[in-house]
Parts: sequence; C-alpha cells; structure tokens
Amino acid sequence: MAAESARPASTRVDRWLWAVRVFKTRSQATSACRAGHVRVSGERAKPATTVSVGDEVVVRGLGLPRPERILEVREVLEKRVGAPAAARAVIDRSPPPVPREAYAVPRRERGAGRPTKKERREIERLRGY
Repeated sequence: MAAESARPASTRVDRWLWAVRVFKTRSQATSACRAGHVRVSGERAKPATTVSVGDEVVVRGLGLPRPERILEVREVLEKRVGAPAAARAVIDRSPPPVPREAYAVPRRERGAGRPTKKERREIERLRGY
C-alpha cells in the first residue's frame, strides 16, 4: 500500500494539465499539445513530454479573458483530484485577466431595426472581420 501513496517523479504534460484542471478532459489537453499551445520550460511540448517539480508550463490559446496561463509544477499528479488539491499542486504566475471592458462588443439598442450598410460596416470593423 505504501507504493500507492508515493508520488511519481514525473508524468506526461497532457495528463498533468488535466489533473490540475486546466482542461476539462484529457483529450482537450492532448489536442492543445498537438496544436502547439503548450510549452514546457520554453520548449514546444508534445503530449508525452514529461514534467517534474519545478518545470514551467505555458498554455496559450485559452481565449478571453485569460489568453495565456503560466504555471509552475509544484507537485506531480497523474489522476484528477479535487480543486483544493489541484490548487496546491501548481503555482499560477499568469498575468491578470483582461478586463471585461477591453473586449466588450458594442450592442445595438433593442428594437432599433436592421443596421444600415454604414452601421454594418462599422460593426464589422469593430469585430475585426
């Protein structure tokens, strides 16, 4: 039984990201690694890249309000654990979230009818289309 309580020295990065609740499913974590959104100690990480205590993991492409998360491995986890235990296993060094006002899209008044051609072009310019 003592072997079960011992923590491994390292684990796969996709498994660790899922265990500390950065991603909802392990397949999402694997897909993010394959897409190049995950870096371990400055190097692009494949799903099987190992992480150990002290490694820095950077996850990009999470969308607003947190486009990037910078995490330091404090504890190696292989199984998904509760939120308090997951919080103890990681040091979050991410920049603060983007304020909601910074990415808010202006809305038209309800009942204002269809936008004119000029208004539609302005809306598209604001949205970045």
